[in-house]
Amino acid sequence: MRNYNDALAAAAGGLPGMLDRFRVLVDCESPSNDPRGLELCASLIQPWLSDALGRPVRLARVGENVHIVAEAPDPRVLILGHFDTVWPTGTITDWPFSITDGIATGPGTFDMKGGIVQALAAIELLTDASHVGVLLTSDEETSSGSSRRLIEEQARKAGAVLVCEPAADGGAVKIGRKGLAAYRVAVTGRAAHAGLEPELGVNAVVELAHQILAIAGLASANTSVVPAVLAGGTTVNTVPEFAECSVDARSWSVPDLEQVDRAMFALAPRLPGATVTVTGGIARLPFEESSARGLYREAEAAARDLGMAPLRAVRSGGASDGNFTAAIGVPTLDGLGAVGGHPHARDEYVDVNAMPERVALLATLLERLRHRAPAA
Repeated sequence: MRNYNDALAAAAGGLPGMLDRFRVLVDCESPSNDPRGLELCASLIQPWLSDALGRPVRLARVGENVHIVAEAPDPRVLILGHFDTVWPTGTITDWPFSITDGIATGPGTFDMKGGIVQALAAIELLTDASHVGVLLTSDEETSSGSSRRLIEEQARKAGAVLVCEPAADGGAVKIGRKGLAAYRVAVTGRAAHAGLEPELGVNAVVELAHQILAIAGLASANTSVVPAVLAGGTTVNTVPEFAECSVDARSWSVPDLEQVDRAMFALAPRLPGATVTVTGGIARLPFEESSARGLYREAEAAARDLGMAPLRAVRSGGASDGNFTAAIGVPTLDGLGAVGGHPHARDEYVDVNAMPERVALLATLLERLRHRAPAA
């Protein structure tokens, strides 16, 4: 990349090829629960990434999951993303990739195959990518169980992380995300005939209702605690012996999330003879704004260099793998991927006309980070 004007011009000139690659990537369906589809998608991306970086790229297998790893010879920054989607295999048949009036749609376009295509194009603009590492995982949509250790390892080596998850509305980057905790609350009571001798039973559904009210009461202005999926009982004429619910808790603050965690495990039964068992816990600590400040200043400067409008930044209630990297103290900036909307919805889309500018922004930011001190 010779200068900033070259970056914009080259990105714009490369748009047709970018869109061809985008179509191929979306057509290669890769739901999180389909090992074969994930393997095919990884095998598709691997040579593209290797050609862009000019060095070998490996596939790291953890159990049934395959992740794409490109370590940098002189690590200064890690591009982080995922190629798994929430869409079942076969979705592409009735919802094929299409571009109409500058809007691309199809399963996984916005979250986050558009971001992968843009990252590849940005790397291709660099004259030297020896400082850039890349990690694309296959289980982000299912809590990153097999990839978390790899994410943290690669982030520590690089010392800075740029997450190519979708941008916020209007192209804003993300400088904070809520932390996430997930729980299962299981209640055991005692079965009895609902008509003949209900007094001999202990109603697990009633006990769960008490617990749900208590759980909902843990929410505050900055912390959401949502009882979600419910199940209980067997037949209409039996006092329920078992009931359960799942709980989603999110907060901007580590202390607040930890407070909810303590309260969840302190839940106690209200009905004599009932038992309450809580499992789960904190899955992702909050991505706090302090982790993004330095990289956001660099991104603002990159936008100015390109003559772009001032770059906006927001916090997001959703979680990403950036939560992991920020939580271990590695500077992290998120939302550098595609501009569009409605992730995980049938109308998810990418604004194709915004892609060249996003590519140029990422390439310019990567170039600025070349001069960043290596990770300690």
